[in-house]
Amino acid sequence: MTIPRYVDIHLLQTLPYSNINRDDLGSPKTLVYGGVNRTRVSSQSWKRAVRLDIERHLGDPAARTRWIPQQVADRLIERGWPAETAAAAGAQVVLSAGKGLKMEDDGVTSVLLYLPVTALDALADLAAEHREAIEAEMAKKKPAAALPAQEISAILSQRNGVINLFGRMMAEMPEVEVDGCVQVAHAFTTHATSAEVDFFTAVDDLKPSETRGSGHMNSAEFSSGVFYRYASVDIAGLAENLGDTSSAADLTCAFLKAFIVSMPTGKQNSTAAYTVPDLAYIAVRADRPVSLAPAFETPVKMSGEGGYAASSRDTLNGYATRLRALWGTDGIVADGHAGIDEKAFASLGPAVTGFADLIEKVVAAAYPQAVQG
Repeated sequence: MTIPRYVDIHLLQTLPYSNINRDDLGSPKTLVYGGVNRTRVSSQSWKRAVRLDIERHLGDPAARTRWIPQQVADRLIERGWPAETAAAAGAQVVLSAGKGLKMEDDGVTSVLLYLPVTALDALADLAAEHREAIEAEMAKKKPAAALPAQEISAILSQRNGVINLFGRMMAEMPEVEVDGCVQVAHAFTTHATSAEVDFFTAVDDLKPSETRGSGHMNSAEFSSGVFYRYASVDIAGLAENLGDTSSAADLTCAFLKAFIVSMPTGKQNSTAAYTVPDLAYIAVRADRPVSLAPAFETPVKMSGEGGYAASSRDTLNGYATRLRALWGTDGIVADGHAGIDEKAFASLGPAVTGFADLIEKVVAAAYPQAVQG
């Protein structure tokens, strides 16, 4: 029996004039691939958009933050604690966690922590249980730990859906680490691009009538193109993280939906580049993840009618055809595609009417035991 281990998702998405992910100078991010310059969107940027979409869907947010002490103090103040005592309780969370975690002079932790928002309430509850011990240590010049370290560690080790998906790395407290089950590639254009400069001005509505000129002028850079996007889900690892195949299936479904619909927010107020992918190809694999990025190492040329989208879809299918001949298809448990074209792409699995049906099909193939149950 072939056992599903990974779900690969490949998208082609056309973005108009936009800059959804800027570099340190405000320009669209780039890379050189195949000897030409492409526009790039970092995996971190799109991954955050996906994570937030999943959290909204599940109603169970997580927070990556250095402000744990202040968050705990705020919760205790809302319960009627004096501000000074609440601040001491927040500091005790860090002090009691052990040698790995430190608090900086400005009241934040030395590293980012990643935990469900509900864990912040649990930390406040723990502090409330030990209020007398916290108050006793407040008067000392060098307070000792007043909270049980094991209970602090247990709360910081809590996870929710997105943490089980994306993982959590913290060298300072290895016991809270979670192996990530999602790998996301940087998105890049299938063809060569160059940034365009937009010079703009802003009108001062209340300037004196005799005053000439604008209230502000500046320039910004934008680009456009067809992006190849790729991610892989380790479904075996996710089931292990959750200890429940049915929950893993639901979470994989939520990830695939979010990966298709999510959009980074950079410059969206001025460009509204809210497109959806032109093509989605999803494969359930028993061997290993397989990116199709090499399809675009040679940059796609503009079609005779203009544009890169149709040529990019044909190029992806052509590369998949050659790869299947070279490597075979034994590792593919199930696959399929859905896209804007009326024609089907034979090497991208069976054509499916829409994204929802495609996701349902591949998740059922990825978790047959959950479907049977």
